[in-house]
Amino acid sequence: MKKYLLMFELVFSSAVNADVASDKKHEIDHLVSFVKNSLCQIIRNGQQHDGNEAIVHIQKKYNYYRDKINSAEQFIEYSATKSTMSKKYYMVACGDQQPIKTKDWLLIELEKYRENKNT
Repeated sequence: MKKYLLMFELVFSSAVNADVASDKKHEIDHLVSFVKNSLCQIIRNGQQHDGNEAIVHIQKKYNYYRDKINSAEQFIEYSATKSTMSKKYYMVACGDQQPIKTKDWLLIELEKYRENKNT
């Protein structure tokens, strides 16, 4: 009986603590650093936030949805795309450029990161 209890605990604990595979975690770490160090303004529900403020919110959502996130793309989708409450997309304003969706901004950065990693 103890053997089955131990197996149940191992299976249950790994399901609860699901996360991105370790070989892909560096992509999420890069995106977190990218947002945090960005000079752009993240616009969430009409309010502008600098990178430090934005990443606090993104990390909270990441922690909440962690069991559903298996890739950098899913990290972006669940944590940095739109408000769960208002359904409004998060936007990013960089300098004089027109604001774009954070989802697009982060997917572009992810692509650049992957290209640089492979060169």
